[in-house]
Amino acid sequence: MEIGKLPEECISHIISFTSPRDACRSSLVSPLFRSASDSDVVWEKFLPSDYKDLISQSAAIPETTINSLPKKTLFFYLCNNPIIIGNGNTSFSVERESGKKCFMVGARGLSIAWADSPKHWQWTSLPESRFSEVAILKSVWWLHVAANVETRILSPQTTYVAYFVFKLAELKHGFEDTLIQMLVDYEGIESEEGIGVVLESRTNMDLLPGDRGDGWKEVEMGEFFNEHGEDGPVLCSVKEIVLDKYRTKSGLIVEGIELRPRVG
Repeated sequence: MEIGKLPEECISHIISFTSPRDACRSSLVSPLFRSASDSDVVWEKFLPSDYKDLISQSAAIPETTINSLPKKTLFFYLCNNPIIIGNGNTSFSVERESGKKCFMVGARGLSIAWADSPKHWQWTSLPESRFSEVAILKSVWWLHVAANVETRILSPQTTYVAYFVFKLAELKHGFEDTLIQMLVDYEGIESEEGIGVVLESRTNMDLLPGDRGDGWKEVEMGEFFNEHGEDGPVLCSVKEIVLDKYRTKSGLIVEGIELRPRVG
């Protein structure tokens, strides 16, 4: 029996076991497949199982809108428009190829050494930030920025990559060709391994962080595998310690630390 002779509901059910990319490709086969692949049955399956609970924490999307939107439209909205949830210090979005969850912890949700000292850090709003405040480094010689993320909120059976999201002000100091240590590991596990990155370089362009296209740069911090979300918090840290108090840093603007599923 040719698959095209099956009822549309059956075709939708079959497509729901594939992926968002495969569903979009299936829509090109025929009008029947287009209708089947666009159905709520398919895209409800691709959305995270707890998407309603996560969206309910945000004022950006009213519940009536959630219920009225076609699930495909909602899926791609969440891919392209991270929403602020919880206490306003975290954003949630969906990775378009897999439908798995992405989270960013904003600057106010991070642990930043001396963050409450006006002579070391300044808190302000920027139009390009998704959060109400970002942190601007005024002067420190001990740089330490960290996020604790509970694995239970992440998608299971998924390799996640942590990214430090930032940019440098025009007036900056102390970052050129300086190695910054990035560590990602489960809390309580002391790991000496890490990634050394350079946030600003005039000699090696290959070391530079990537441009996100949203007014910020990002650098990969490391990765971990989230099996069932039962391993407790993951600690993601950015650290550069200099004991010489005359060697300070300034001009770093922190947006947050983001966790996204490894693609490919």
